[in-house]
Amino acid sequence: MKRTTCEYMMWNGLPVIRKEIAESMINDFGLTQKETAERLGVTPAAVCQYVSRKRGRFDIKDKKLIREVKLSAKAIIDNGDGHIISETCRICKLLRLSGELNLFCPGCDE
Repeated sequence: MKRTTCEYMMWNGLPVIRKEIAESMINDFGLTQKETAERLGVTPAAVCQYVSRKRGRFDIKDKKLIREVKLSAKAIIDNGDGHIISETCRICKLLRLSGELNLFCPGCDE
C-alpha cells in the first residue's frame, strides 16, 4: 500500500524539522540541549539523538528554508511552546514546497 505524504512527513519529515530547529537553538542561539528539549517539549534524550543524527538523519540544504528554520527557532524561544505546532507546520509546508521532501519521501505525491 502506498503511503501518503503526511505519513512520510510524520515518520521522516517531523524528525528532520525537529532536528533542524534543535540544532538552530543550540548553534545559533546558544541554548543547551536541556533548554532546547524544554522549549521543544521533548526529552533531553531526543535532542541528543537529533544532534548525534540518530533521529532526523537528513539535512535541509535549501538556504531559504534554513533561514526559515532559524526564524522558527527564534519564534519558539521568544514566544514559548505555544508556537511549536504552528512553526513546525509552517516549516513542513515550506519543506514540501521546496522539493526537498523527495530526499526522504521518494514518490510522494503532492
